[in-house]
Amino acid sequence: MPRIVSLKFRDAGKHYHFNALDFELQSGDRVVVETDRGRALAIVVQPPEEMSEDPRSGELKSVLRVATDEDVAMAQSNSSQEKEAYHFCQERILKRDMEMKLVRAEYLFDGSKIIFYFTADGRVDFRELVKDLAHHFHTRIEMRQIGVRDEAKLIGGIGICGRELCCCTFLTEFTPVSVRMAKEQGLALNPTKISGQCGRLLCCLSYEFETYCSLKKALPKCGRKVMLDATQGEVINQDVLGQKVVVRLENGQIVQVTADQIEQGKGPTPTEAGEEGSKRSRPPQGSSRRPPRPPREKPTAASEVKKAATPAPSPVPPPAPSPVPPPAATEAEKPTDAEASKTGRKRSRSRRRPRRK
Repeated sequence: MPRIVSLKFRDAGKHYHFNALDFELQSGDRVVVETDRGRALAIVVQPPEEMSEDPRSGELKSVLRVATDEDVAMAQSNSSQEKEAYHFCQERILKRDMEMKLVRAEYLFDGSKIIFYFTADGRVDFRELVKDLAHHFHTRIEMRQIGVRDEAKLIGGIGICGRELCCCTFLTEFTPVSVRMAKEQGLALNPTKISGQCGRLLCCLSYEFETYCSLKKALPKCGRKVMLDATQGEVINQDVLGQKVVVRLENGQIVQVTADQIEQGKGPTPTEAGEEGSKRSRPPQGSSRRPPRPPREKPTAASEVKKAATPAPSPVPPPAPSPVPPPAATEAEKPTDAEASKTGRKRSRSRRRPRRK
């Protein structure tokens, strides 16, 4: 049975599983492991545990050795060189006037590669920058573009709560956060109050979202008609954590009661009633048929008596046909050329306009 140990490579980083082999490891120990990027120094998060055979256990990489004093000294030396690499790269970026923000420089454990993390609004052509860095450091260079949330995780900082950022202390993965989470918890939708250092919504909005949703199911919604001591009222506010609601009674009195002290009315809220009425008047989605017309009211006996009492209108005689006027005399035929010559009339000819030169 393989012995699996959980490791991390940086603070608040993801946890990775490795085969511990026969090493006796404790939480906080430093070990050297082989990764896809090369050898790296890692910290033990959870001691080794024996697990059942897993087809994926053969794919796990093994721990090479427990870190020695030389390994720790090499890691500290890399940390000091990272600062020098950061400042040099920042100078080259400013000199070339490149639209990018350098976040961090990272040396691999054996010094075979330097990774520069940066942020930018779009794509950046950094080929000339890589040539400058490779010529100065004489090693492989990798430029990696990251997002604003990863930037806050690498840099760190203090949140509006006064504590260190969650992403750089214990959060290993980012979960999607929406404005609906703030609405369900009754928070003010002020961007400056619900946004973090990265400019995105606070990660902590998702911590209690499911709890608020489950507690809200036991409370009547705002606008619901409820009965309190045989008096009807309307819910105007909710206290989700205290499981209480604020009710406005018919006499105008406002009281705060628990969910067990009220009886919810069976009638729908005004908004729901309006929605039901609109659904009835509209045809179903995808259907072109119009809703049926309401049936006509049957005539009552009083209307029939009134109709019989009214006299029938006298028939109007049809109008007499108007005399047709005699047909107008047709115009005399135009005289021919011979007749026109006899009568002394000359036929008019159209004159052409001379062309302009």
